Amino acid sequence: MSSGFLISCVLFTLFVSSTHAQSCTKYNFTSNQMFTSCSDLPYLNSFLHWSYSPSTKTAKIAYRHTKLGSTRWVAWAINPTSQGMVGSQALVAYQKSDGNMRVYTSPVTSYQTQLQQGDLSFSVTDLSATYLNNEITIFATLKLDNFNSTIVNQLWQEGPLSGDSPAMHDTSGANTQSAGPLSLLSGQSRTTTTRASSQFNKRNLHGLLNAVSWGIMMPIGILFARYLKVFSDPAWFYLHSIWQITAYVIGVAGWVTGLQLGSESRGIQFTAHRTIGIVLFSLATLQVSAMLLRPKRDHKHRIYWNIYHRSVGYSIVVLGIINIFKGLNILKPEKKWETSYIATLVGLGIIAAFLEVITWCVVIKRNKSASGNVEKNPQGLHEANWYNGHGNGTNRTHYRV
Repeated sequence: MSSGFLISCVLFTLFVSSTHAQSCTKYNFTSNQMFTSCSDLPYLNSFLHWSYSPSTKTAKIAYRHTKLGSTRWVAWAINPTSQGMVGSQALVAYQKSDGNMRVYTSPVTSYQTQLQQGDLSFSVTDLSATYLNNEITIFATLKLDNFNSTIVNQLWQEGPLSGDSPAMHDTSGANTQSAGPLSLLSGQSRTTTTRASSQFNKRNLHGLLNAVSWGIMMPIGILFARYLKVFSDPAWFYLHSIWQITAYVIGVAGWVTGLQLGSESRGIQFTAHRTIGIVLFSLATLQVSAMLLRPKRDHKHRIYWNIYHRSVGYSIVVLGIINIFKGLNILKPEKKWETSYIATLVGLGIIAAFLEVITWCVVIKRNKSASGNVEKNPQGLHEANWYNGHGNGTNRTHYRV
């Protein structure tokens, strides 16, 4: 079972990659428009073409977004003040339900923006858009008089439509990386290790740590306690304790990265995922702390401590698995990662069922061969020390699962 940790580390290394079927340099516009520079943008199947005149500080641009359904909106923006979303000056386009194109300008003033139409901080003329062969192209001429540098911060985005209005775009994967500097003169466009890229890496790390901890190691630790007790007493206790404490430490690291993501992602909230995470961490911390208050094996209150310990332990596993699926829904990795995790859970379930049968067979065999000094309980099983630890060595030779 210890190999499950290594397998899970490989299993949940999340990544996102983008490829383009063509280069912008080979693209010819049907309107015979020509541009002096172009860039294959690294995310969201997008390209930017432009010509810049330093003497007039005028940029003529064409933003192309390919592989796009008719129920999606696209936007390209320049942020004069920062690298982030807030403050960006956007050009937005989409095809309406009647088949006509809508294209307009939208200043982004908050993370809760609905991309309302409004004037930008610079002049925009010749604004138009087309939708052809699953590709939206935005044309515009930008007058950048107030820009002191020819290197600008660009952003590009896509999202679904709600009726004939833009709805919230994804807040994970490539949608959080589609930003970077654009050199209008040199013709260079690149993405850098910006805050968005850092958040993307933290999300992957957050998902990996929590999946390994709460979603794989914790269930395996419960299997140790449930089934090894019959075969290796008291070794099972030390193995169970060390394994679960290790899982808890990894889970704490995942929880801390979650807190950092929350503080760095203003306006982006996943309330259910966050709430379950807080409850999960609190229960796990309580579970670890309660080990210091564990009564001795023969204490009259030990049975109640055992009931508490198991109830909280199973609750942690259930909440952990639920939150992992919520996290997968937020991260939206390739389908194979979710499928692989489901297969891992099914595999653990099969192992648990097999060990349950084996354990019962061993317990029944041992009870039959034990002395008849102990009375049988109403269920036909011998009285045992299941709730009182693993025995104090005084005339307790019968077992119970």
